[in-house]
Amino acid sequence: MSAFFSLAGMIGDFPSTILTEVLNVKKNFFSDKKKSPKGFYAALGISAVMVGSACFFAYDQGQKLTEEFRAQTSTDSEAPVGGRVTGIPKATAPAVRATTAAPSTRAAMVTAPPRTTSAAPVIAAEPAQETAAEEPPEELAAAAVKLEDVKPPLADMTNIIQPFSGKDLVKNETTGSWQTHNGTDIAAEVGAEVFAVSAGEISAVICDPLWGVTVELDHKNGFITRYCGLAADLCVQQGDTVSGGDLIGTVGDTADIESALAPHLHIEVLHNSAYIDPVSAFKS
Repeated sequence: MSAFFSLAGMIGDFPSTILTEVLNVKKNFFSDKKKSPKGFYAALGISAVMVGSACFFAYDQGQKLTEEFRAQTSTDSEAPVGGRVTGIPKATAPAVRATTAAPSTRAAMVTAPPRTTSAAPVIAAEPAQETAAEEPPEELAAAAVKLEDVKPPLADMTNIIQPFSGKDLVKNETTGSWQTHNGTDIAAEVGAEVFAVSAGEISAVICDPLWGVTVELDHKNGFITRYCGLAADLCVQQGDTVSGGDLIGTVGDTADIESALAPHLHIEVLHNSAYIDPVSAFKS
C-alpha cells in the first residue's frame, strides 16, 4: 500500500514539472518574440505533446495501481473473518445435561418392577356351529323364540282379563290413560300359587311403586319373565336358581296401577329386551 502512494506522488509531481517548463518557454518567447515566431509554436507543440504524454502515463500507471489494489483487497477478503476456523469435526459424544432429580411422590410406580404376563397359547378354534349353520334360517328363527321346558305360571290359565296389546294403545281401567299393555293379566284368587315358567336364575326381587312385588327370572337364553303383583311372602330371593314349575310365590294385591281389576297375575315376557306375547311364548 505504501508503494502505491509513493508512485502516486511521483505521478502527481510529473505534470507540475511539465507545466513549469511550458511557462518558462512562454516567458522566453515574450521576452524575445521578435527573434522567431515559429519557435513559439514549436515550443508550444512540444509542450502539448509532453502534457499529453504525462496524462497518458499517469492514467496508465493509475490503472495498474488500481488493478493491483483490487487484487490485494480481494485476497484479503477471502481470508477468514475474525480468525474463524472451519472444518473442525463435530463431537460424537452426546452432551450430558446435569440435572438434580426431584423427589417423587409416586415411589411405588417408579420402583415397582414391570408386570409380566404369560401369553396364553393360541389355539385354532374349530367351527363351533357348523351343524347349526347348515340349518335353514326359518328353523333357526323358530328355535330362538322358544322357551325350554315351559310350565304354566298358574294352575288355571283359562281366564285372561287383559291380553298383551303389543304396540296398540289400550285404556287403563285404573288410571284412565291410554297406553300399551306389555303383559298378560290372568285372573286368580289372592294366595294362588305362582310358578316359574322355565329354568333360570332370579335376577331381581323388587317392590315396584306401580307393579308391586315383582320377581324377575333370567332364563339365560335371551328370555326374561316378570311376575308382578305378588304377595310379600316370596319363596325365592335374588340369585336363586330355579327349574320350570318351581314355586316362586303367591298372587297378591300389590299392583296399584291395576288395582281396579279383579285379583290377577300380571306376567311379562321379554326376548332380547323386546316385549312379546306371554301366551304365545307359553304355547310354543
